[in-house]
Amino acid sequence: MKKTPLHDEHIKLGAKMIDFAGWMMPLQYEGIVAEVEAVRKNVAVFDVSHMGEIHISGSDTATFLDWLLTNTFSALSVGQAVYSVMCNEKGGIIDDLIAYRTGENEALLVVNAANTQKDFDWIKLQSKEFNVRVDDLSDRYGLIAVQGPKSESLLSSVVEEVSSLKYYHFAEFTIFGKKCMVSRTGYTGEDGFEICCSWEDTPHVWRSLFEIGKNFGLKPAGLGARDVCRLEASYLLYGSDMDESVTPLEAGLGWVVKFEKDFVGKDALLSQKERGISRRIRGLRLEGKRIARHGMAVLKDGKQVGTISSGTFSPTLQSSIALAMLDASLKIGESVLVDLKGATVEAQIVKLPFYRGSVKTASV
Repeated sequence: MKKTPLHDEHIKLGAKMIDFAGWMMPLQYEGIVAEVEAVRKNVAVFDVSHMGEIHISGSDTATFLDWLLTNTFSALSVGQAVYSVMCNEKGGIIDDLIAYRTGENEALLVVNAANTQKDFDWIKLQSKEFNVRVDDLSDRYGLIAVQGPKSESLLSSVVEEVSSLKYYHFAEFTIFGKKCMVSRTGYTGEDGFEICCSWEDTPHVWRSLFEIGKNFGLKPAGLGARDVCRLEASYLLYGSDMDESVTPLEAGLGWVVKFEKDFVGKDALLSQKERGISRRIRGLRLEGKRIARHGMAVLKDGKQVGTISSGTFSPTLQSSIALAMLDASLKIGESVLVDLKGATVEAQIVKLPFYRGSVKTASV
């Protein structure tokens, strides 16, 4: 079992620890509902050091990443980042990630923890025809997410210049005496920042955040709150809402697919676009408080028309919500039934996102 550089800090804070993608991670501290509330109304910090960091360098970096990713990397300036998916030749999603342009000829890809080795192997394979070097630096970096409407106030009390960062932009700052890369990104639907620093410096930055955070009501938050927040904001989770059997068009991620350039999987996705998708991710709001779990059937007129990919009870909305892969013919506003282990519950197909918080808008 792998441990993040903040493992001992979580134990001191009384976290309930679980195995997540081979990492010992905090599920919760005070409790999931209280931690979600801290993110939505105040500010909270998450340990996301389990995420993978893959470094690309060389004269073909921009050209290569335009080929590797569905979104356009070459249009970024140094100090900008972009969300994208990485597809196989059939258009299936190998992973979703954030690509940071850290130099004219270098980039950092932050990938999902469970996919780091798979991604690294795939990227190395695809890089053979390009003048680039691919390095897995995941064991060198720690990553702390500071999320919530008061996150800017908290961080700017340490480094005033943080306030000038636009959404999906990043810069290097000295925070608590340590060199860090700070990006205005997150996975909660609120305004927030992610602090990337050396593995060794991560505990110092974490503890120092709590020292100054006393004035802002800062709380630690675990994977439980992270999953609730991302689902309320309708952000997809790899392995639940998408995988290599799902295309970005089916996942509602067509906006990150730039057909004006060549990329791995383009032909398959063009073909799917032309013939039309037969299924797509939709949002459901269920009656009552019971939770729809991954894999549960969605029914209409006695027939299965889809499958739940993620579900939770939203403390923010006081409603049971879910994402589901549904027949593309179903429209927003229609009613369906969710089979909760033998008992069916009515649900309505609703427009996404379920919740829109203080998150900034794109300024690319």
